[in-house]
Amino acid sequence: RGEERWVLFSSTLRYSMLQKSQTACPPTSELHCLTGSGWNSFLGAIRTKNSLPAAIREIAICRPALINKAWYEWNAHAPILLEAEGFTEAKLSVVKELHPTSKGDLSDAEWAVLRYADQMTRNVAVDDGTFEALKKAGLSNQEIVELTATVAGYNLVSRFLVALDVGEQNDKVPEWATKVTNPGSTDKNIQS
Repeated sequence: RGEERWVLFSSTLRYSMLQKSQTACPPTSELHCLTGSGWNSFLGAIRTKNSLPAAIREIAICRPALINKAWYEWNAHAPILLEAEGFTEAKLSVVKELHPTSKGDLSDAEWAVLRYADQMTRNVAVDDGTFEALKKAGLSNQEIVELTATVAGYNLVSRFLVALDVGEQNDKVPEWATKVTNPGSTDKNIQS
């Protein structure tokens, strides 16, 4: 299924480029051509040219991956999150919850970021209380803008990866995710 979607994407991209009188990409490098138009610049800046601490940045990346079931993205970024200074398995267990009801071992800033990322991913709009929690937790205006760009950018990434089943990961739900349940949630588990 993933290969079929990739063929659809790549042939559409080649057709689009030809229609614009641009040089078509060789058949094996369509994604490279797309990255040449800003994809890597945009996401590279989000990952490496911001002022966010690693744990904050990676929570902002992992939450859209979890909520959107982008396992390829999750598998790439959860290990980076776990390597962030001061981040632990106990903290990761909260990040893995689909609808966490308490912050557990997360710091106030990490919890505020998780809640902000969840609202942006699920609702797009963010309520005033969630926004104010970022400020109360000590995030600067610059960090809030960078956080917003990170969550928005990785919602783009997760939706792209899932729609095209990049890496053919859609059906490869991590074992832990099949057991995650959240009391009070309408989701029986993350797999459903």
